[in-house]
Amino acid sequence: MRKLGKLLVVTLLLSSLSMFAAIKIGALLPLTGGVSAFGDLVKKGIELAHEEKGTVLGQKIEVVYMDTRSEKTEAANGIARLIDKEGVIAVIGEVISGNSIAAGEIAEKKKVPMVSPSSTNPLVTQGKKFVSRVCFIDPLQGTALAEFAVKTLKIKKATVFTDVEQDYSVGLSNYFIERFKKYGGQVLQVQYKSGDQEFSAQLSQALAFGSEAIVVTGYYNEIALVAQQAKSLGFKGYILAGDGADAPELIKIGGQAVEGIYFSAHYHPDAPVTQVSKKFAEAFVKKYGVKPSTLSALGYDAYMLIVEAIERAKTTKPELIATAIRSIKNFQGATGIISIDPNTGNPTKDVVILTIKNQQSAFAAKISASDLK
Repeated sequence: MRKLGKLLVVTLLLSSLSMFAAIKIGALLPLTGGVSAFGDLVKKGIELAHEEKGTVLGQKIEVVYMDTRSEKTEAANGIARLIDKEGVIAVIGEVISGNSIAAGEIAEKKKVPMVSPSSTNPLVTQGKKFVSRVCFIDPLQGTALAEFAVKTLKIKKATVFTDVEQDYSVGLSNYFIERFKKYGGQVLQVQYKSGDQEFSAQLSQALAFGSEAIVVTGYYNEIALVAQQAKSLGFKGYILAGDGADAPELIKIGGQAVEGIYFSAHYHPDAPVTQVSKKFAEAFVKKYGVKPSTLSALGYDAYMLIVEAIERAKTTKPELIATAIRSIKNFQGATGIISIDPNTGNPTKDVVILTIKNQQSAFAAKISASDLK
């Protein structure tokens, strides 16, 4: 009887401890390195979401952050550490496509769901069951940018600057060029690499080509520098970019040179599309004192989507959570209505076009996904 009593006490203690054990969700982000501004913005959205919804299945949620240093190798190593050492049951990340492709291979092998807030290259989720995302993909984004360039700005000749080291930039360039040429547009494509500081050779080619627009498909650092150097060489046309431009650092680095630039994005607080959009924007301003960026909204949505999937699965088993993520339809997110395709892990979403006006991002247009087929 004594042994039975002791066993009962131990069992009760263990069960009570498991009740208070936190459910761990990983956040794989570039918190240092070349695109650290992106990581910081996503983290702000995750932190706000965690404050709003810090429990699931009656247990506390612990967000475990892992810095990828903006590098592919660190992204792969980081997600392995999150899964093997930290015991996370799902991962938010990574932010940029190349890093998400590297991390996604590990997530797939270990059968742990990963939801990228903002990686738009189709290869991120292609052929995978455990990797999904809450952002639109580059075929949609590139097509929307070309539609806007042709139909709204009436551009006929463009030079596309492609970062050959970034899967995101290569893909986005291809989709823009394909759609732009469909309308009879003429394109000159030039190349650069992440971290480049000097673009005079490419800009000289763009000017000689008679470009009405320069389209930079990389990230904010190089976009800002291209804009500065283009203006200093007397370029008077439009400058366009993808969502890699969507960070406050674009303005900090580029200053007046980025005034009037147009870029595709997933969201803007001045154009809320759901009740959650409005609530999120108000809560973000209250917490951080500034309007939220697209990346913060996407980080918020990625966290909330994972929690929703855990609730639907009614378990902490990663494989069942992954299945639940792929079953989500009409989810009310900060960036819009999110329905995850069960086969691809991709949502279908509208594309927002933003512009820099008076040194702030401003809403310019919305392009419906249904118009881009």
